[in-house]
Amino acid sequence: MRRKVTNRNDAGRDHTYNSETVAKFINYVMLRGQKETARKIVYDALTEVKEKLKVEDPMEVFDTALKNTGPLTEVRSRRVGGANYQIPREVRPERRSFLSMKWIIDSARGGKGAPMHSRLADEIILASKNEGKAVKKREDTHKMAEANKAFAHFAW
Repeated sequence: MRRKVTNRNDAGRDHTYNSETVAKFINYVMLRGQKETARKIVYDALTEVKEKLKVEDPMEVFDTALKNTGPLTEVRSRRVGGANYQIPREVRPERRSFLSMKWIIDSARGGKGAPMHSRLADEIILASKNEGKAVKKREDTHKMAEANKAFAHFAW
């Protein structure tokens, strides 16, 4: 079993929502060190979520989206006796949150024609409703793990 890592760098909390997950999300959105641009994109996206859904707190929608896109199992490649097997493994909570944020951001970046904050807001809304590309990615990951369940005994 893995030893607990004690020297994790934490992103701190963001200024507007006082949330560690939003601060981490801002860091994942950031490209080429432009944190202020990333911060503006994320805050505009959350404001747009608030306006479109007419909710009091967009953080609830954001948390639901992250929960809906986080995978429970994934496959890891392992070489056994000259053959590579895809072995299903459980996903650690830190990796689960990383993958859900990454998939939401990647699917928003994949869209064209609208500003990034609009695409990000749309993807967060879709993910909170269990729809969209990020949720499909999670379902594909689960299907792959289910299909390779026969090789679970190679996990040690």
